[in-house]
Formats: sequence, C-alpha cells, structure tokens
Amino acid sequence: MKIAVIGAGKWGSALFHALSEKNECVISSRTPRDIKIFVSLKEALECKYLVFTIPTQAIAQWLEQNFKYNGQKILVASKGIETKSSSFLNEIYQRYVPKENLAFLSGPTFAKEVEKKLPCALVISSVNQNLALEFAGFFPSYIKAYASDDVIGAEICGAYKNVIAIAGGICDGLGLGNNARASLISRGLVEMARFGKFFGAKDETFLGLSGAGDLFLTASSVLSRNYRVGIGLAKNESLEKILNELGEVAEGVETARAILKIAKENDIYTPIACEVVKMLDGKDVYESVRSLLEKR
Repeated sequence: MKIAVIGAGKWGSALFHALSEKNECVISSRTPRDIKIFVSLKEALECKYLVFTIPTQAIAQWLEQNFKYNGQKILVASKGIETKSSSFLNEIYQRYVPKENLAFLSGPTFAKEVEKKLPCALVISSVNQNLALEFAGFFPSYIKAYASDDVIGAEICGAYKNVIAIAGGICDGLGLGNNARASLISRGLVEMARFGKFFGAKDETFLGLSGAGDLFLTASSVLSRNYRVGIGLAKNESLEKILNELGEVAEGVETARAILKIAKENDIYTPIACEVVKMLDGKDVYESVRSLLEKR
C-alpha cells in the first residue's frame, strides 16, 4: 500500500518511518528536503493514502494553493484550531475532501519515542469507521491504533491539551511542585471537556487516549514543545525569544488565542486558556497563577 506523508518535520518523519515498516511510503513537504525517499508534492499527492502533518495555521492556504481532490484518503496528524477563522481542522479539510475520506490522528505520542520504536497507543477518528480501521491497520506492531467516531472530541482534545501544556510548563518552571501540576492538569481536563461538550463531543473521549492520555503526557514533559514554551515564560523570557530558540511550531500558542475567541463568542468558561493567553501577551506569570487559584 503506497502512502505519502506530507510534512517532513519531526512528527512527519516519525510517522513516515513507522508507516514504512509495513507499507511502501514516500515523504514530501512544503520545502524540498535532502532525505531518503523524498518526492515532489505532485508525486505525493497522486498517492491514494495521504498523511498530513502540516501545521494548523498554515494548512488552509496550503490546500487552497496546492491540493486537488482525486479520491484520496487522508489521515490528518496535525493538532490545533485555526486562529484566523476559529475553524477546526475537520472544517478546513472538508472544504476540499468529503468527510467520509477524512480521518484524524490523536493520542499520547512523542515523535522522538515513535522514531525509537517504543510502544505507544493512538486513536484514529472518522465518521467512516471502515476508513479509521483501514488506517489503523497500516501501523506497525509497536503502535496500537484504536478507531473512534468522535471526530470533534478528538480534535478538541488534541488542540486544547497543548494550551494546558503551556500552563504545565509555567507551573514547573516556577517550581510550584508536583501537587500544583497535578491540580492544574486535572482542572485542565475538566476545562477541555466543558469546551468539547459544547460542540457535542463524547465524555469518554476526554477520559481516553485522545484526552487524558495525551494531556498527561504533553503537560509534564520537556519533550513537549508547548511545555517548553511554558518553561520559558516562567523564566520571563519573551515569546519571540522562546519560539526562535524552539525552532519548531508550538501549536498551543495560537490555539490558545483561538479557544479564547470561541469561548467569548459562546460564553464558555475557560479560565486556564484565558490566563495562558494573558501570559503569552506579557502578563506576570505569578499574578496569573494567583488569579487561577482564586477562580473556581
């Protein structure tokens, strides 16, 4: 089965190596790379199965400029909410691809550990369960893939946990201890679920791999880019400096702004996301922590 991974960053490269275990795979990206089995975008888009890891804030423009639907089956492996339009990824992709041909990847997975072939589990969500199971079958034995039909729930979990991860990094960067971080993550899970239920997400999604699993991982490890953003903010470093040194996209930064915008428009209570945005915009981190402790 020939699969093309589009997006050659760390996550795209990790998925490429994993999927190559059982399938014929190629990889491409927005800019040419000197890596094995790299092909042009034109050749990649001719494959029947596509895996996209292009960052959320860039995908709408990329699809508009580059994509032509020819019946391809697509697995979206990016996470986030587009800030400009407040659009979820499924809404963006459905402008170009029927929803029956779309699936979405979520779950607790760091690229570095996937590349080392360490065991993990993930979830593939789609309105088309046959497609979800088909993509699940492409993964090697060290990756256990489950199928789900809760697309919006998985999307919100994958996006929101990056925002909570920034808060987790701030918590640890300030040296507030394990108790404080555990409390923050627990409250973050409740906040995620409250936001998700407004859009019809299922409760069990937030308690599973896509929700609690990914959140626990991302909000407590330096392997998480968003967690490292929080560490930098706790050191009073500027956001520009943090992102430049990171050298990779931290989706939680723009996702936090998108969540706050959506929450205000729909009167959804999102105190952690709200304070994260304020800290990203320069609010003193100690003052934000005090504000969170005072809120219910």
